[in-house]
Amino acid sequence: MKRIRCAGLVKIDGKFALMHRTNVEKTEGEPNKPYGEYYVFPGGGLEGEESMFEATERELLEEMGIIVKAKKELYYKGISESQDEYLFECDYISGEFGTGTGPEFSNDPAYKHRGNFTPELIEPENIENIRLLPVEFREQLIQDIRDKKL
Repeated sequence: MKRIRCAGLVKIDGKFALMHRTNVEKTEGEPNKPYGEYYVFPGGGLEGEESMFEATERELLEEMGIIVKAKKELYYKGISESQDEYLFECDYISGEFGTGTGPEFSNDPAYKHRGNFTPELIEPENIENIRLLPVEFREQLIQDIRDKKL
């Protein structure tokens, strides 16, 4: 079964909500997994019978502590035969940014190799200065910012 990762792009006070990953350990047997320090769009895997919009909204609540409304698909990337990734534009509805309660924040030793997860708000003009993954989404986002689409 193909894994579908749904992520959200949401602005709060004119800044993009991203997940800053630090101290991510290199994973044996997975040479293409990113490690070190980087940013990602908050999101995760589709669960059960939920739609991609519902998965995006759930993941932003779990990871960022905010309620959002997923509006439209922005970008798509076929990662492999077994995984696809989608990025959805979202509207911020409510909630206190940075109060996520997902398993990433549980201090569970099973997540130790995955490093630290820190929600951050990034100014649009600073997107070019950070390591934001996936690279294809970063490049599209930078172009959309320049074209004043986002």
